[in-house]
Amino acid sequence: MTNPRFLQIHTLTSYTATLLNRDDSGLAKRLPYGGALRTRISSQCLKRHWRLAEDPHALHTIDGAEVAFRSRELVTKKVIEPLMGVIAEDVIAAIEPEFQMALYGDKGTTKKGRQTLLFSETELKWLASEASRISAVAAGDAKAAKVMAEEWRKGMKGSLAAMKAAATLPGGLTSALFGRMVTSDPEANITAPVHVAHAFTVHAEEAESDYFTAVDDLSGDEPGADTIQETELTSGLFYGYAVVDLPGLLSNLGGDVVLAGEVLHSLIYLIAEVTPGAKLGSTAPYGRAGLMLLEAGDRQPRSLAEAFRDPCKPHLPAAVSALADQLARFDTAYATGEDRRVLTLVNSPVPGADAGSLMDLALWARALPGQLA
Repeated sequence: MTNPRFLQIHTLTSYTATLLNRDDSGLAKRLPYGGALRTRISSQCLKRHWRLAEDPHALHTIDGAEVAFRSRELVTKKVIEPLMGVIAEDVIAAIEPEFQMALYGDKGTTKKGRQTLLFSETELKWLASEASRISAVAAGDAKAAKVMAEEWRKGMKGSLAAMKAAATLPGGLTSALFGRMVTSDPEANITAPVHVAHAFTVHAEEAESDYFTAVDDLSGDEPGADTIQETELTSGLFYGYAVVDLPGLLSNLGGDVVLAGEVLHSLIYLIAEVTPGAKLGSTAPYGRAGLMLLEAGDRQPRSLAEAFRDPCKPHLPAAVSALADQLARFDTAYATGEDRRVLTLVNSPVPGADAGSLMDLALWARALPGQLA
């Protein structure tokens, strides 16, 4: 195998009596697959929990990580509010619409007209410095400030790359991993090197409606429940799949091999250990991967979801066996020669994979960017 281009991450994780990811009606998200309805966890849900995890391997604890904020009020909170009390209110009112439109597009003057964007602390500081500069040059003249802000915005149109270039990690570490789309200016877009599939149960859904009550402690002798409600609970063994474009990650991190290695090291731990859970207080939905398979190779990635098109038994040994069989079929047909490491809680071999602990897998992943240098 030549230098690895892709790192593929496969997991099997079990959860019992949970509601991990809900749809707009409050029910568990679902996916029809292979003629059976499965319980699903969206990729957005998975990525959010990995991104925000407060954990010994949290992404924000990595040296060199840059804070980013996702909001429709980036200009309001990070550019305009710091100027309050520093410059005149009429000057602020004159320049704010221009900065909102510069970041959010022509409809950005109202919160409803803005999309939720992700920008790094450094990018926002640059934007704030531009607002301060215009205010200073205008010297308290609101009309002059408005004219200057409008000219500045027109000059910025199509070139938010200037703000992007001001940051070591444009969009912060979050964008470096999961990408960024700015419809008002494609120059500010960042391509995601981490690709995440929706997780789904390897078997048909297992769900029930949970009837529960709340009793009023101060109701005296009045019998019965004060509140009666229902919620859905599901159980399942989920197949998860993610791919890291290693050159893409390295590029987004400014070529920093050490930082890329630390990011991968943390990401492996987060994917294996962090629960994408809701209803923490009533279901304690904590689980860890019963299998994690890492593959490094230079060929196009391929999911092993096909192993579960026919629902298998809802047990880890059966799922590991089905995954191993699918992997063996791919090896025979395509001979792509990936280098593999596996963590598994069952005594079942995985073709071509050296077994190890989670620490072993994370350390192995951390070394991969160095092979590209």
